[in-house]
Amino acid sequence: LRGKWQLDALLGVGGMAAVYAGTHRNGARAAIKMLHPELSTHDHIRSRFFREGRVANTVGHPGAVKGLDEDEAEDGSVFLVMELLDGESLEARLERKGGKLDPDEVLATTDQLLDVLIAAHDKGIVHRDIKPENVLLTRDGQIRVLDFGIARLRELSSVSNATRDGSTIGTPAYMSPEQARGLWDEVDGRADVWAVGATMFTLLTGKPVHSGRTANDVLVSAVTQKAPRLITVMPELPLPVANLVDRALAFD
Repeated sequence: LRGKWQLDALLGVGGMAAVYAGTHRNGARAAIKMLHPELSTHDHIRSRFFREGRVANTVGHPGAVKGLDEDEAEDGSVFLVMELLDGESLEARLERKGGKLDPDEVLATTDQLLDVLIAAHDKGIVHRDIKPENVLLTRDGQIRVLDFGIARLRELSSVSNATRDGSTIGTPAYMSPEQARGLWDEVDGRADVWAVGATMFTLLTGKPVHSGRTANDVLVSAVTQKAPRLITVMPELPLPVANLVDRALAFD
């Protein structure tokens, strides 16, 4: 890429981008996140993509993955250069551990995750897509929050292109009621707290807060139904832990 970066290995592919491990000509290693070519032609998608690294840097917390550079490849695809991390997402860890994590581990992980979100919210940044897939645990036990690509600075207008591109913004299983309704002027740090509660719920039980045959079913449930009390899903859980998750998942 641009005579600077050699792509070494594909790390993952999502709906908007592919992520590679790369080596700079000076020997430095990094993660290269490339927007899919067909999306790189849309100005507002390119803008939102580039904003990911900038917003993560604005958070000013070591738990937010830093953007190091941004550029355009020879074929017109745009890419971000980000820190290359050694670890696994909480989603991958959940699967590797058999579908449930120990409550003590979940609490320790959540404590670090909330610390990153405190820093983000203090800067007026709402992540809006907290979920196990976007939280990485490094080999030295540190939490790193990924994908600030749909984060919003509160001062952005709710009718700007930053928040309406014809698609749902967020992941249905981890969306608070107001976010599921698309009420962007009401989406603030409390929506991230709800998503943290949903993340804890899934890590502890191996189940989502709301189930459905389709993503739309889950969205309808998020809008209309209260989350089940965690103790009814996992009776063996210590009551203080269950109460903590229930409070995060409060409908109002």
